[in-house]
Amino acid sequence: MRGNTAILFVLPVWSLLMREILRFLRQRNRIIGALGTPLLFWVVLGAGFGDLQLFFPGALLMVVLFTAIFASISIIEDRNEGFLQGVLVAPVSRLAIVLGKVLGGAILGCMQGVILLLLAPLSGTSYGPVEFIAAVGVIFLIAMALSALGFLFAWRMDSVQGFHAVMNLLLFPMWMLSGAFFPASGASTAIQLLMTVNPLSYGLGALRRVLYGEAMADSLGDPSLLSSLGVTVGFAVLTMAVAVWMAGRPEKN
Repeated sequence: MRGNTAILFVLPVWSLLMREILRFLRQRNRIIGALGTPLLFWVVLGAGFGDLQLFFPGALLMVVLFTAIFASISIIEDRNEGFLQGVLVAPVSRLAIVLGKVLGGAILGCMQGVILLLLAPLSGTSYGPVEFIAAVGVIFLIAMALSALGFLFAWRMDSVQGFHAVMNLLLFPMWMLSGAFFPASGASTAIQLLMTVNPLSYGLGALRRVLYGEAMADSLGDPSLLSSLGVTVGFAVLTMAVAVWMAGRPEKN
């Protein structure tokens, strides 16, 4: 019986996850947009400030952010097409639905991030196998948290345009105040406070520490690796828990 229960849980998770990945791979414009925009920011900003290496983790964060969040648009599309309603009336737990959707977005964000990570040597960044694996782990944690955050907003929305507007209003300030655009060490007290409460600051700090080491991260005012990982994991757990709770609430007619 336990084996059957496990299969009944894993199968819908896997099906929804693969549906997200296949849908993404069939839409080449999403792949180009998810990689092209951060690459443009990285090259232009890095060239403007004379340091491609400094802005590389920020570009990496932007890739993960946009890919993981906008994968959540499929929730709105599925609702408008009637697919989501069919899933909700099926004998499938809400946890499996949320996990399938969130994992799909997280894997897509991680995949795109790894592609850009492979270009890191172009910015003068060198890393070994241990640093690469650690960076991929951090990228996946960030992608998981952001994918669940996107789920929270997309679950109750029926307009793709409205979702875009809300996400742009929320995400771009979060990215700018993460330390991707300017380091916390040179910011005003008010901005430093905003950066301190911004969970993306800790994800970026973890990326910098695993890629560049302690010295550079300390000079930029990044939080410690332990606190960075702790906040990032906490952010992922919190957004996932709220997503499961929200999905379990009755749908409004």
